[in-house]
Amino acid sequence: MSTTHEGHRTPGPQYLVAGRYRLQSRIGGGGMGTVWLARDQLLARDVAVKQVVSTEGLSDETAENVRKRAMREGRIAARLSHRNAVAMHDVALDSGEPWLVMEYLPSRSVAQILHTTRTLGPQQAAQIGAQVADAMTEAHVAGIIHRDIKPGNILITTTGRNAGLVKITDFGISRVKDDVSLTQTGVITGTPAYFAPEVARGAEPGEASDVYSLGATVYTVVEGQPPFGVDDNSLVLLHKVARAQINPMTKAGELRPVLLRMLEPNPAKRPTMSESRDLLAQVAAGPRGSVHQALTSPLTKPDGGVPVWAQRAPRPPRTHPTGTHLPVGGPSAHGRPGPTLQGPPPTLSTDPSHTTFESTSRYRPDEPGTSPAGKPSTSTTALAISILAFFVILAIVVVLLIALAG
Repeated sequence: MSTTHEGHRTPGPQYLVAGRYRLQSRIGGGGMGTVWLARDQLLARDVAVKQVVSTEGLSDETAENVRKRAMREGRIAARLSHRNAVAMHDVALDSGEPWLVMEYLPSRSVAQILHTTRTLGPQQAAQIGAQVADAMTEAHVAGIIHRDIKPGNILITTTGRNAGLVKITDFGISRVKDDVSLTQTGVITGTPAYFAPEVARGAEPGEASDVYSLGATVYTVVEGQPPFGVDDNSLVLLHKVARAQINPMTKAGELRPVLLRMLEPNPAKRPTMSESRDLLAQVAAGPRGSVHQALTSPLTKPDGGVPVWAQRAPRPPRTHPTGTHLPVGGPSAHGRPGPTLQGPPPTLSTDPSHTTFESTSRYRPDEPGTSPAGKPSTSTTALAISILAFFVILAIVVVLLIALAG
């Protein structure tokens, strides 16, 4: 725990949240703030606690809105109890700041897995999609719309008997049909690469847009990039999404017809989430497999080797082959406000409670001549020394020749 120049305590390792949850290490980020691994002192178990973006320095109205969002996310997540959804345990208040306390399982996001593998096979991609669809089918029955299904919000557990278990997480911008909206009319939140076309055009997200986002996610898993490609300019990407012209599939194989149905531009013609689940499970099971097993069994690697989700992998860089995972309009990892896009499509949210934390390193291992610190690489330095040595030797030879000639 550290202290700012104004005496405000900044939570860090060993900080005790609400007198009960001892922070251990930062493990990631989500739609509303930093996620920590913590120890529940009362029940002696590990939990994941999400530190909602601090209300310090915000106006009373904005701070209250942030608190309401945290409570709303807790209520929404608590309404869903499914093996493929991260469970919500508690909403804790610490010095007036809300923290969400959730189930903790060592895991890696699908976005991180794709950073290592680029793609997964159609059957594995279909199984991931089917298990997420199973959880979201129950969510839709409960009236919950996720609104931000994407590779970064799907986890695959990495250790123990639960290795390979798929979990959907981060209901930070979800809504329940009977809840009063906390967003302004005409403001949209989420990740443009996985928007449904109608959402990019300003329509209210619904069950059909969740189906589209899941289809876009499975497309990304099998093809290596989102249906509309990658573009760091969110406004340009939004216009591509609004036109609903996806890039042709080249690797989807038997998944192609299912994805085409889920990515149908007209939301009224898309399958429901339960229909999508069944279609994906059939592909995952294959001609001789069991649909039930595809929905309930952990992911495994066909050849019996170590699965990619159980291997150590670097965090994805800011520019990722599966598209930017930074949500539109939210603050950056450094706390600065993100871009607000104006004009059609509608303005994107600048809500301080909606942010994603990702690596900001500009280093790329495939760029010659640079190191992580931005200094010349060893190979570049060696080349420079060799060239210098050559000219030194050449000068000595010239001097000797002149002396002999004299």
